[in-house]
Amino acid sequence: MYELTINQKKYKVDAAPEMPLLWVLRDILGLTGTKYGCGIAQCGACTVHVGDTAMRSCMLPVSAIGDKPVTTIEGLSEKGDHPVQKAWLAHDVPQCGYCQAGQIMTAAAFLKKTPQPTDEQIEEAMNGNLCRCGTYVRIRAAVKTASES
Repeated sequence: MYELTINQKKYKVDAAPEMPLLWVLRDILGLTGTKYGCGIAQCGACTVHVGDTAMRSCMLPVSAIGDKPVTTIEGLSEKGDHPVQKAWLAHDVPQCGYCQAGQIMTAAAFLKKTPQPTDEQIEEAMNGNLCRCGTYVRIRAAVKTASES
């Protein structure tokens, strides 16, 4: 049994220690905003915040969470008005939308640690998140806009 804090709510979860956090979120808790992409922590679709760090939940065992709070896309902001979410809409980033939760969570964690990034820092931070639709130029523009708000 694990006691987790997810999106500022406490949960008791009965899961095997090796169960990836992604499946705890989606299958046990019904928080389906975090997506399954590749299953090997390479694409970034499953990115959540553990503490203030963006982490790939598809390979992160629930037993590794400990007492660190977890934030999913559902908990990033109550009304979808986080600066990154607003910039995403302003730059018309989403196409198919599948990678967007992971992209947004990566960008939000990055901007928390690097509030005024250079273009090169944005490129490096977002480089590990894949977008099937290829909206990388708009993604980077949205991160820059979010950093200016």
